[in-house]
Amino acid sequence: MSRTPPPRTASIELRQIETNGIHANVAIAGSGPAVVLLHGFPHTWRLWSEIIGPLSADYRVIAPDLRGFGASSRASDGYDADTLATDIAGILDALGEPTAAVVAIDAGTPVAVLLALRHPARVRRLVVMEALLGTLPGAENFLAAGPPWWFGFHAVPGLAEEVLAGHEARYIEWFLTTGTRGRGVSTDIHDAFVDSFTENDALRCAFSYYRALPTSARQLEHSATTSRLTAPTLAIGAHPVGDALERQLRPITDNLVGQVIPDCGHIIPLDRPQELLDLIVPFLAAEHV
Repeated sequence: MSRTPPPRTASIELRQIETNGIHANVAIAGSGPAVVLLHGFPHTWRLWSEIIGPLSADYRVIAPDLRGFGASSRASDGYDADTLATDIAGILDALGEPTAAVVAIDAGTPVAVLLALRHPARVRRLVVMEALLGTLPGAENFLAAGPPWWFGFHAVPGLAEEVLAGHEARYIEWFLTTGTRGRGVSTDIHDAFVDSFTENDALRCAFSYYRALPTSARQLEHSATTSRLTAPTLAIGAHPVGDALERQLRPITDNLVGQVIPDCGHIIPLDRPQELLDLIVPFLAAEHV
């Protein structure tokens, strides 16, 4: 007997949840064991639009706008990985979820890893994608020519916001096009992201993640020297990060599987959603075997 295909869409509830001094906008769908989805830049929870439906058939999917993004609070500070991990733990507390599987990409990945390192009993399984973990060894080949140019541009306080004033939409569009290897994204997702990042103070918050990278790197390095990732972990790469994240994780992870999706841009959940589901659905389901 063939299994009914999972739904591509889901009934989604948006809630404002108070956590760690902010209000987080959180999309929630489905029921069952909790799965948290953490986006990056320049995204909101809608990055996961093609993923929430299929996962919500078996899980309670929890997809927040990270601090400063989307409809979450435009906080003045707190963009380091430790504070953000505390935000996520607070969301789980508010929803009555003692544990969760965590799926993260880009700026969400250091947050997910630090949450798993510091609160191992809370993270059942970990899926991380297309990011680097500070200065942890393993990414030397990827960084041989230096970090991507926008890291330095975003890191200078106030500069990027001033330069991009009036041109925010074109800038966000460049990331969306490049991150899908020229294939682009649907009009509704494109417009939702552009609208989000042209709102007042949105870019300052987004760039604060880059300005906090040295602090986040120290937090990750400290935790990685005092703890290990004990949760089964799946590291997924595409273009451009490839297997660099897997290489960083291997020395500190007890149970690690690495995969690279071919012909896939950086924004995996929008560029190759079915290929992503083909990897994460069986990985999450293996917990119950």
